[in-house]
Amino acid sequence: MSIGEVLALLLEEFPDVTISKIRFLESQGLIEPERTASGYRKFSQAEVDRLKFILREQKENYLPLKVIRTRLEGDTSDG
Repeated sequence: MSIGEVLALLLEEFPDVTISKIRFLESQGLIEPERTASGYRKFSQAEVDRLKFILREQKENYLPLKVIRTRLEGDTSDG
């Protein structure tokens, strides 16, 4: 799905999220959406779920991105 579609899915739970925020999280290496031949971001459901996890950790636990990254890297579960 496109970045706009992802934003639409996230807005209900995270009304303050923006496309810029999603791009920032990508620039920090926290999410890695695929790219189309034209360079557009293409998000899988796994990337959307990862994004929701990141946003929840920030919103509910006030965790910095460094801590969230460590938690994501330590997650070896299958879901």
